[in-house]
Amino acid sequence: MLTDERRMELSDVLRPAAPPRELENVYTEDQKQRLLDIVRTRGPWQLILAQHFASPEELIATLSGAFPEGVTPSLDLFLTPTFRGYLANYGAVLYPELHDCFYNATFLEHAKSYWNAEYAKPEMMLFNINGPCANRDPGHLDAPSFRGVRHENAPTWLTSVMGKSGLFRDYLIKTAQVITWFCLDESAGFTYWPDGPLKPAARLLPPTYNRGVVVQNEMLVHRGEANGPLDQQVPAGLAFETVFTGDAADRDHWLLKNGEDVIARHHTDDLRFLVHWSAEVFTDYDELKRNMDGTDDITIERAIGMMVDDLKGRGIKLDVPGEPLHDPAFIGALNAAYDLGGPSSYPDEAPLSPFQFA
Repeated sequence: MLTDERRMELSDVLRPAAPPRELENVYTEDQKQRLLDIVRTRGPWQLILAQHFASPEELIATLSGAFPEGVTPSLDLFLTPTFRGYLANYGAVLYPELHDCFYNATFLEHAKSYWNAEYAKPEMMLFNINGPCANRDPGHLDAPSFRGVRHENAPTWLTSVMGKSGLFRDYLIKTAQVITWFCLDESAGFTYWPDGPLKPAARLLPPTYNRGVVVQNEMLVHRGEANGPLDQQVPAGLAFETVFTGDAADRDHWLLKNGEDVIARHHTDDLRFLVHWSAEVFTDYDELKRNMDGTDDITIERAIGMMVDDLKGRGIKLDVPGEPLHDPAFIGALNAAYDLGGPSSYPDEAPLSPFQFA
């Protein structure tokens, strides 16, 4: 059990370089249509959970908050109809028709200004999309990257715990995101904790149509908010194999399918479509070179060792198993040592969706 002093210490770790900066009219109508056309024609698209997590321990390690006492967690409990696809990765756009969206000079200036830095380069772009959707996420960090331990070569849970620990600031790769929503729901915004999760929350207020933020989401506890009619937020039949795709018979509609079975159908106006653009940022040329030449990298093995040694100094002994990246007990124990128990409060207008226990 963490002391109140330790919880506040860990909360203070989770503060971004600056509060989110709000943006209006982020994309042109033409760009929005091209983005949606990729979603419509290049799917189907899998659930976020199905893409990133092999066990509930791996998922919980990315969140900020303990699971309800006496309940054995399962991935099913977190299952909501939110789907994801990548538009660019490794610094390369994956769909040529989105060249201007990814290699976006305005976004790069936003990223540099956010950090007061000289250099930035686009690194990744993805989308999340859903119709009416619950949100049981208590608040999470996007997976940070460190020199040598990055989202490309390390599991999401590990980089998340590294970020929460506060031990790897010297290796953290500076990033900035431009995150944009296309959502007409008058009640669904974006909740975030700019001063740490034990301090008051703030919101990007709805509606969030073509509105966004410039932010460092890897060190900002944040969450989307539930949207759409309550009775449609978790469709009957939702499963890990459920996919999202455009309706071939009607450009204005979208389908959730299990195999050939359609379990839900939504109009474009009922969607929440999130576009997440991310850049790596470098204060000066020396930092750019250090990030690129690999001479000051950390390894996965050393990162785990540093956390285990830190905890040993705090009186917590953890034995490293043979497969630490995939051992649920080790993942759970390591995360518990650096998890402060979740945000202290939520906005009255944006409560946490309840878990559905059997």
